[in-house]
Amino acid sequence: MVERSAEAALENLLPMMLPGDVSWSLHPHQGKADLLGKLEGRLRGYARWLPLDWVIVVLVDRDAGDCHKLKARLDGAARSAGLRTLSESSRPSRVQIANRIAIEELEAWFFGDVNALCESYPGVPSTLGQRARYRNSDGIKGGTWEALERVLKTAGYHKGGLQKIEAARSISTKMDPARNRSRSFQHFRSALQRLTASATSSSQSR
Repeated sequence: MVERSAEAALENLLPMMLPGDVSWSLHPHQGKADLLGKLEGRLRGYARWLPLDWVIVVLVDRDAGDCHKLKARLDGAARSAGLRTLSESSRPSRVQIANRIAIEELEAWFFGDVNALCESYPGVPSTLGQRARYRNSDGIKGGTWEALERVLKTAGYHKGGLQKIEAARSISTKMDPARNRSRSFQHFRSALQRLTASATSSSQSR
């Protein structure tokens, strides 16, 4: 369960991060408020029929909110639906849902891979990631989508305003998950690795 721009990025990124024998599908929402507003009801519906070898992954932007409160809200919705979360289980093979947060927004993941950003938009200087403001992609002040818009406008792109879905689709095709410097991206990638490794191990032991 993701937002629309995350859907565009993950369509390219998930095949890079998941084993070829793992199937997946994306269920986008119209922004964070829509996702959070429908989350518990959707999870209750999934909990009625979810197969044992399926896992739900929820990805949402932190924006300017409190990360711990948002995570608690996501985990609380999962518990209310009767689903076991990754953060509460020491055995990934028993996990039914993993909640992950993009800090502070999805665009921080793009700043985490400046090479991909420059390949997608060659006018962006290759030294961008060395500038103090952009070294910590999860800590960019003033909003990461606004920062990306400024960078791209300065380089001659998206002059009418950042087209988030278009940018997400373009940059994600060039990304290398292993080199991404965003900690929130690596937490997301790590969760996928834990879940798929556990699923593979469980399948082989049957």
